[in-house]
This record gives sequence, structure tokens and C-alpha cells, in this order.
Amino acid sequence: MSIHARFRLPYPAFTLDIDVDLPAGGVTAVFGRSGSGKTTLLRCIAGLEQTLDGSLIVSGETWQDGSYRRPVHQRALGYVFQEARLFPHLSVAANLDFGRRRIAESERRVSLAQVVELLGIAHLLERRPERLSGGERQRVAIARALATSPRLLLMDEPLAALDQARKQEILPYLERLHDELAIPVLYVSHSPDEVARLADHIVLMEDGRAVAQGPLTETLARVDLPLRLGEDVGVVFSGQVLERNAEWHLARIGFAGGEIWVRDGGAGVGRTVRLRILARDVSIARHRHDDVSIMNLLPATIITHAAEDHPALALLQLQVGGTRLLARLTRHSANRLELAPGQQVWVQIKAVALLG
Repeated sequence: MSIHARFRLPYPAFTLDIDVDLPAGGVTAVFGRSGSGKTTLLRCIAGLEQTLDGSLIVSGETWQDGSYRRPVHQRALGYVFQEARLFPHLSVAANLDFGRRRIAESERRVSLAQVVELLGIAHLLERRPERLSGGERQRVAIARALATSPRLLLMDEPLAALDQARKQEILPYLERLHDELAIPVLYVSHSPDEVARLADHIVLMEDGRAVAQGPLTETLARVDLPLRLGEDVGVVFSGQVLERNAEWHLARIGFAGGEIWVRDGGAGVGRTVRLRILARDVSIARHRHDDVSIMNLLPATIITHAAEDHPALALLQLQVGGTRLLARLTRHSANRLELAPGQQVWVQIKAVALLG
């Protein structure tokens, strides 16, 4: 099953013109710069925008097609905004109950007890919103959306109003939702870090259009994306913890391209973890060098290359076993090393982010 969304909606600044098929499971990140149409797409899916030209089919159920538009209150979705938008005169428990009472008892697939446990808010139930921190308010807002047992959860930059400390507080709860609830999520963001940590699928938007979409690992490894990610360009992939070294506080991770060492994040041996490697942290050597400080040295094959925004730079796509990496280097270095597609090289990975 999938989510098919096709909308065309003109605005003075841009025209939303999009036709996408999204997986009806996991987290799909809708990513792009401010003004690219991300929020407008979510509002169209929610039925909050009056689009004359559009269709929306969610897991085989038509929510919009031609002149037919299912009313907003009859769309089985939850919506989490940048601001929590809790009812200030109600306690946390009453806010959650308001969400639960929106749907018939026969359609309730997620219990309040499950939602409270997933978001870690049991100790907050008797408080009113003014007595909550920003991160706590947003967790309650997510819980209220889930209390409606939605078939689709829309999240519009839910961490944008939080400082870095509060973002780090709430991200583990979002990861739990990803792992434990079978509810598809459309997650709007302009933060590459959030996308790398949470998403399975990605839609890249620019000027109201989807310029690329696909599985996160495959899409981020492309060098031909119209939407440049600048310093944040890099890849995300999964691996398994093979060893934890207590003396050096490092963990050895096995993945489809070999093994790498990372800072120990506390995950137990055997656990699957998500890793992110930025192109700026990958360097290239024609031959293996062991007399360097970089621990992670892996054989690779150059697949292709592309020009970067700055004329001094180039972006290389490399195959490392069953995994593709990106490397950013100067065009001068690429020319000096005589790098070319099909060439066997060694990649030196200076830093790896363990995302959990």
C-alpha cells in the first residue's frame, strides 16, 4: 500500500505542483529550504488548502479526487505543528482525552496508556500547559495527535521552535514512535540532522516541486541532486555493533562495506544502529597508508563525480562493498591524483556520527 498525492495550487511566490507516491509506513521526510512548499503540501494532504486540481489516495482509500474532497474532520490523520497548540485551560490528561474522544470507540487502535508510555509523559498528566517546558509541551502535542489513532501522522517541523537541548530531549521519543508504531509519518523539516536520524524515505522539494524522492540511503548517496545540501551532504546507512572497547570508549560497527570504529554511544553488541558520514569527512588515497591518525581505511571504487557549487570543489560517489559513500575534495586534488570512474582507491573516514 502507498500514499499517492497529486496537487497543483498556484501562489504569488510559487506554484505547488507535485505528484508523488510515498510508502504507507515508516517516516517520510519532506525536506527543503524555507518557502519550497513543504508545509503547503502537508496542508493539502490534511484538507486545509482548497485545491481544485488534486487527488489523494491513502492506502487505497480516496480522500480527494476531482470535485470530491473528504472533509478535514473525516480524514483519519493527526497533525503536529511547530507550536504545541494545547488547550491552556485543560490539564495534559484532558488534552489527551480531547483527542481520544474525536473518534469512535470501535476505531481506537492506539490506547492512551500506550501513548503516555511511548512519550514518557505519565508524570505530567495533572499539569496544565503553562507548567510544561517547550519539549514537554511538544511531546504532549504528539501524544494528543496519536490519541486519535490516525492512519497518517503529519508533523510540520515539530522541533523548529525548540533549542538544541530540548531537541535532543525529544528526538529519542520520535525514534520510539518510528520503531514501535505502525503509523506512516510525513515529517517536514529543513534540518539534515533530523532527517538523517529519523527518516526512511525522503522527498526533496524546491520551488513547489519534488525534485527527487526515494529511500533515504539511496537518495542521499546521489551526486546529481538539484537541491544542494552544502556542508551537510553525506550518506546514512545502518550497521551492527560488533564490539565495544571500554578502554578507548570506541565501538566497532559492521556494515555492508566492511567495519569502522566510532565513538561508543552505549548501544549493546548485536544492536542495529544508524550511521551518518559527511562527504567532507571522507578523503581519498591511491594507496593504503597505516601511518596516519585516521582509523577507518576501506577499499573503494570510484563510481562517478560531479561539480559542486564552488568551482574549486568536486563530489565523488564511491562504492564501498555494498554501501555508497560520498567524498568532497578539491578539483586540484582530484586532478593531481588522476582520479577517474572505475578506479580502485582507499577511503579515509575521519568522522562518523552514530545516530542511535
